[in-house]
Amino acid sequence: MQNCILPPHSILGSWTYRSFINEPDVSKDFNALEFGRGELIIEEFAPEVFAGRLSFGDTYQFRLSGWTTFVLPCTVRFRGIGDTKDSYGQVYDYVGFFTPMWSNGINQRPTITGSVVRTVPHSNGRAKAGDVTSWIAVKRD
Repeated sequence: MQNCILPPHSILGSWTYRSFINEPDVSKDFNALEFGRGELIIEEFAPEVFAGRLSFGDTYQFRLSGWTTFVLPCTVRFRGIGDTKDSYGQVYDYVGFFTPMWSNGINQRPTITGSVVRTVPHSNGRAKAGDVTSWIAVKRD
């Protein structure tokens, strides 16, 4: 099997995170599809190891832990557990795939795309378990 080559400096650090409602109606306004935006910080990344934080502001953050594979497709799976005032006890599960770099790409940034599922309901049942959205993370400088 072929391994994906991911230099650690291209993975560790800050990423811009955005998630989107999976709405197939193309006439929907793009801004209405936003589910969340924040900062993904990857603190540990090695074969079978992933750790970090996902922050949507000072009071809405998640501790991330999970695993990675370095066999194509390069994959990351992790769980986010809310550990600040407004996110405490919330649980989300993520899967993501590192986008291959184009050999002829110009100004291409490392990206991860995937999906996320709400694992535990919250907000007095208004946020139901099982809701799925898509997400993308773009590496910051």
